[in-house]
Amino acid sequence: MSKNTKAAKPGLDKNVTRTASVLIVGVLAVVFDTTIMSVALHTLSVQLKAPVSTIQWVTTGYVLALAATVPLSSWVQNRLGGKRAWMLALTLFLVGSVLCSAAWNAESLIIFRIIQGIGGGLMLPLMQTLIIQAAGGKNLGRIAATVGLPAMLGPILGPAIGGIILNWLDWRWIFWVNVPFCVVGLILAWRMLARDTRATVRPPLDVVGMILLLPALVTLLVGLSNSAGTKGFAATDAWIPIVVGAVLLIAFVIYALIVRDRALVDIRLLRHRSVWSASSLLFLSGIAAYGIMLLLPLYLQQLRGASVLAAGLFLVPQGLGTLASRTLAGGLTDKIGARWVGFAGFAIVGLSTIPFGFSTATTNEWYLMAVLFVRGFGLGAVVLPLMVASYQDLDRADIPHSSVITRTVQQLGGSFGTAILAVVLQSALVANASRGPAGAADAYDQAFWWSIGFAGLATLLALALPGRPKKAVEPVPAPQVATVSSAPSVE
Repeated sequence: MSKNTKAAKPGLDKNVTRTASVLIVGVLAVVFDTTIMSVALHTLSVQLKAPVSTIQWVTTGYVLALAATVPLSSWVQNRLGGKRAWMLALTLFLVGSVLCSAAWNAESLIIFRIIQGIGGGLMLPLMQTLIIQAAGGKNLGRIAATVGLPAMLGPILGPAIGGIILNWLDWRWIFWVNVPFCVVGLILAWRMLARDTRATVRPPLDVVGMILLLPALVTLLVGLSNSAGTKGFAATDAWIPIVVGAVLLIAFVIYALIVRDRALVDIRLLRHRSVWSASSLLFLSGIAAYGIMLLLPLYLQQLRGASVLAAGLFLVPQGLGTLASRTLAGGLTDKIGARWVGFAGFAIVGLSTIPFGFSTATTNEWYLMAVLFVRGFGLGAVVLPLMVASYQDLDRADIPHSSVITRTVQQLGGSFGTAILAVVLQSALVANASRGPAGAADAYDQAFWWSIGFAGLATLLALALPGRPKKAVEPVPAPQVATVSSAPSVE
């Protein structure tokens, strides 16, 4: 028995490792594309002779297409099988990238970015689903640490790569960076992913659900994005889309409860403690953990007078801290469950944000960078347990729907977090405008305290996360060359 235990300890199952490696290569294209674009908008505005209000849709159009496509991923996987669905999504992203590099004006670039967003919207939940299904519910913490590596590397390396390209090469090269990842990812997927068997039942597309849910997500995100302006949520182009989106979302929930498992997304999964607790925390993390990423660059550039490059380098310690906690958080999640790892992660995030709530334009920068490293360490311990908890104790057929729910909630939470902190900051800046630099410093302090408050709420809610998993799902076996139907279809 001890020998078997020792033999099983060193590494993950070979099939899981192979599946994760193949999918990570492809998803790197999405991660680097997103982070590189964050530093490219000004250059694109100049080169394409388009106003910022137009060029902003290069990012907004992509995000909306991605959000609208995520709910379709479970149907596409059930219809085509996991391998074919992944290769289709990666091909769409590749085609969109090549077309973006050939764009002749801002409007064509926006259209081609939407194609990219459709591919990315399918890829992100598919990656999570295929890896979790291959693992059979085992070692999810260590798997989450591996899968989350691209997302952690992106914010560190993406802006640097983008800066190098934009400084030395033509802007079109920012899209050619994606091509090698896509091509190699397609070749590896074709050769190494478990092949799909012919499905006995092909589920029809839930057209009513699609008509309700997709516009709901798009209008909500548009409204949240527009609320970051000077009028906040009172702006007509903010509150009207939010109300319309909320009504459509409520209508979808009622409809999905009626049609049950025939719905585009089976929201009945929210009855599981693992899914509703992880989903709630993913939404809150949009404010507590990631909404602050709106505040930090503005604080550094507007209040402290840092350059864009200096602000980018200032934030590197946070990314390094996230990397540092990745392996530890994954191992602990497997040993003790998601609850206490998530609790500790949110507590660290909240406590390490407190110094920013007292900061001024002259606070020692080395001290703040050290605090950011600690904050990044906490962020690494937030992401992994939530990813693990969202799949814990679910049946194999439920995993694609859980991927859609959690990915959608995370997208909405990030947008809501950015919007609400932008509104808080804008209101505080207006109220303290007469006090000059001291008033601006207080305005940023108020916004940081809002983030700290939501981190405290998330810390308490983390106690609702499940402990150690009770059961595992049936894993996808490795393909056997001699057998035609060697690997079961991905449901």
